[in-house]
Amino acid sequence: MTAVLAPLVGRARVVLLDFDGPVCGVFARHPASAVARELRRLLADRGVPLPAGIRHEPDPLAVLRFTATLGRDAVVRLVDEALTRAEVTAARTAAPTPYGRQVIVAAHRTGRRVAVVSNNSAACVRAYLSAHGLTSYMHPVVGRPEGAPGRMKPDPYPVFAALRELAAEPADCVLVGDSATDVEAAHAAGVAAIGYANKPGKQARLAAADATIDSMAELVAAFGVD
Repeated sequence: MTAVLAPLVGRARVVLLDFDGPVCGVFARHPASAVARELRRLLADRGVPLPAGIRHEPDPLAVLRFTATLGRDAVVRLVDEALTRAEVTAARTAAPTPYGRQVIVAAHRTGRRVAVVSNNSAACVRAYLSAHGLTSYMHPVVGRPEGAPGRMKPDPYPVFAALRELAAEPADCVLVGDSATDVEAAHAAGVAAIGYANKPGKQARLAAADATIDSMAELVAAFGVD
């Protein structure tokens, strides 16, 4: 455990978790690239020209973000709904992150509140939590704003939504995420960020985080729960 991590966790009364990464690997057995390809097909079927950067984009969230630039609300909703259906399907076979469950339980046992702040749909998150017996530990679940991909992280809108629901002050919270957008959203809301560097190269991409970890086990230890 780093010297920085302990005080961050020690003062946090609320733990905000990104979903895909800190909690599970959503597309572990339902490839994200296949979902992105299906979303591109929907766009092509509606006559949307795809720029070079999107034609082979493997991240379905990036394809959804692209739809926000079109100025076509009906198309945005169509793609968002298709992605939600794919996410809910993927949640059935999502791979639990090592020590992710233990972090949630440890935070709860030490009197902290735990919430999800995700760019995945709330329906996807709830499907996973229900299947793994975690629903009672997590409130609220803030997924991406429906039909408004421009408000996904790094926009702080989802973080602020969780703070309002919890009636919590930013100084009492910490957000754990595995991407630079998580760190940006947390800091824009005045919340400390812990970067989960679970893959090679992520330490550098998460350099702006207040602390970084490479295993969720480090958080369990920081909570002081065996």
